Amino acid sequence: MAHTLLTGSFVALLTPFNDDGSIDYEGFRTLLDFQRSHGTSAVLIMGSTGEASMLTPEEKKEIITRTLAFRSGRMELWYGCTGAHTDATLSTVRHAGAEGADGIVVTIPSYVVPPEEDSVAYFLEVADASTVPVGIYNNPTRVKTDLSADAMVRIARHENIVLLKEATSRGDQIAKIARARQHLSIMCCDSPNLGLVMQVMALGGQGTANMGGNIIPAEMATISKPWESFADVEAFRENYLHVLPLLHFHYSAINPVAVKALARAVGLPAGPFRRPLKGLEGAALEKGIQIVRELGIAERYGFTLPGARPARLAS
Repeated sequence: MAHTLLTGSFVALLTPFNDDGSIDYEGFRTLLDFQRSHGTSAVLIMGSTGEASMLTPEEKKEIITRTLAFRSGRMELWYGCTGAHTDATLSTVRHAGAEGADGIVVTIPSYVVPPEEDSVAYFLEVADASTVPVGIYNNPTRVKTDLSADAMVRIARHENIVLLKEATSRGDQIAKIARARQHLSIMCCDSPNLGLVMQVMALGGQGTANMGGNIIPAEMATISKPWESFADVEAFRENYLHVLPLLHFHYSAINPVAVKALARAVGLPAGPFRRPLKGLEGAALEKGIQIVRELGIAERYGFTLPGARPARLAS
């Protein structure tokens, strides 16, 4: 039986750390409650925004088990399961399925750069092993292997593969995949530099797989709603143009440096980065804080900007 397709805002959640470098599970609880209360359809835990490549295999499995205990309501919990090689990936995939995850997302293991046919075989092997829905992340900037539209359509024929997050700048690739009409949620990165969001939504895409929702979940929920009426289009346009400066800020440094530094600055539980990453400081961070101030985002969500009196997060 085909899996139900995911629609709406799929937020790539940051991983909160304590000052000693351990994982902040109460921080995870707060972040999940924040997303749930502002219309997020699903979160991706341990994606690139979650510093997944710097988590140990043991930490990944513990995160899956412990955060699933926080699940409530309709918001789905998906997990990035990519390991250093196929067997490592499959181990985490099987653990996520056994623990009852709503879905998993995989990309090509970093620094391997397999050719396309080897990549197709890898994704199909993961899909065969998974007992939960599978999403594919095509992100050649980070892993250097790029899937063509034809390859993606072939992969999508597998009944377990139900989601594509596209992170290229090729709008025609989205069109080719949409035209194939597979049972597939077509989503894209929210980077304004790639310029895919408008094309994906206009071509019938199911939403966005975004990191912007870490700061502005309600706006990203509106931007990511599939277009069913002209009112949806108008709401998309109004919200997208409003938050565009913040989206550009999020991609002003390598993911997740800008968004996590800003999340910490406005009072969300984020914590430090795993080295060698470091957060933004000084003028670079102040630019994001100023955007939050000018767009009225702090007031909407109850964020505390530096120098202001503490506020309670809006729910």
